[in-house]
Amino acid sequence: MKAKIRRTLTSILPVAANRRGACNNCGACCKLPTPCRFLGYKASGESYCLIYKIRPLNCRKYPRTASELITADTCGFTFESVDVAPGTFDPRPVTSES
Repeated sequence: MKAKIRRTLTSILPVAANRRGACNNCGACCKLPTPCRFLGYKASGESYCLIYKIRPLNCRKYPRTASELITADTCGFTFESVDVAPGTFDPRPVTSES
């Protein structure tokens, strides 16, 4: 629950520049911590958002950073590693190598 509240509060911040991919309609993020009331299912079993055009920012931007990606096993988004020159600061999050 704390992660969802944090995502809501930080949803006004930009998405990390190293985020790659696209939503694959797995619906995993829509079930955290409980299923969203606006999550629908097609006959094929694929999920979809009933309010997609007006969905909240925390839904639009999930995952905003690598640390927010708690559905990595099913999510269509990934985060690339970022190479930063020694002695410089880069505010973008960096994922750990798996």
